[in-house]
Amino acid sequence: MKAHVQEPPRRIVELGCGDGLTTHAVLRRLAPAWPGGTLTLVDAQPVVLERAVDDLAALGWRVEIVTADVFDWLPRAGTYDLAIVNLFLHHFDAADLPRLLGGIAAGCGTFVAAEPRRSRFAAMAAGSLRAIGANAVTRHDAVVSVKAGFRDGELAASWPGAVLVDAAHGPFTHAFVGQPRAPAHDGDPDVQRDEKEGR
Repeated sequence: MKAHVQEPPRRIVELGCGDGLTTHAVLRRLAPAWPGGTLTLVDAQPVVLERAVDDLAALGWRVEIVTADVFDWLPRAGTYDLAIVNLFLHHFDAADLPRLLGGIAAGCGTFVAAEPRRSRFAAMAAGSLRAIGANAVTRHDAVVSVKAGFRDGELAASWPGAVLVDAAHGPFTHAFVGQPRAPAHDGDPDVQRDEKEGR
């Protein structure tokens, strides 16, 4: 997010936010550069913790909690500087994913996702969790998540705009950063040449 969101966002939405603690951990690290604004946390279940809201408020974020199905909420979402998801997209099948990404792109300036990486190494690691004492639910979920994860270019195929990142970030995470449409280059020949050469 630091690399691809040039101005401190004033309106952020997180889809599939869970309890809000991960969101707080990320925004706490970004707090020196991002002074706060409005943060909308969307989840199908009412699971956001009060302490997460309090901690986010202490960082300067006014928190709005939305309990709704993402497909019901997106058409009335309005606009956001930044939309984020963490381990969310891999829950959607090939038919629903383009519709979801299209709905996100319609209202955001930048979209950032962290998802499971689908690779032989990640599958091997997920299958070895018994060795470190992981319980049956964790072992099952890890294997299923890796199988449903992403490889390079797969999210880009469903994103209706400019793709900045669609690649591995470490051995287990697939990162995606997109914007709703390609930025205008005003005929800059250097930029056009770089794009033509694939740089």
